[in-house]
Amino acid sequence: MLKTTNAFAFIGRLLMAVMFLMSGFGKVVAPQATMAWIASVGLPMPTVAYAISIIIELGGGLLLILGWQTRILGAVLSVFAIATALIFHRNVADPNQLFHFLKNIAIMGGLFQLIAFGAGGFSLDGRRARAAEGNPGKAKQSADVRAAQ
Repeated sequence: MLKTTNAFAFIGRLLMAVMFLMSGFGKVVAPQATMAWIASVGLPMPTVAYAISIIIELGGGLLLILGWQTRILGAVLSVFAIATALIFHRNVADPNQLFHFLKNIAIMGGLFQLIAFGAGGFSLDGRRARAAEGNPGKAKQSADVRAAQ
């Protein structure tokens, strides 16, 4: 990949990560309000859902920045994005909820790009692929990573 392409891939990952990190941090600082909202939509075990959402948002945001296991991460975050759209933003008659529903769909589009094209060269995935190119024994392990570049 060209350096500019790698730079744009990195910037794209950063921009997606900001949204996940901010959302996760917001949940950390307001646990009771978050669990009440989770309970209000009828999800069982709001405390468990709260913990899972923090792990996915904060962990996923950090892993997006690092570019580690990006294709798998893109799939996990895509499932999370569609699940939150369908559970929390399903009242599309409300313009605000429709906006948030469509935002989640757009986020999935960006995540699908990560699934399809990988993290790019400025990532841990890219570093692993470059290391494997210098060591033929690792080439089999990193075939998917090379494809990510």
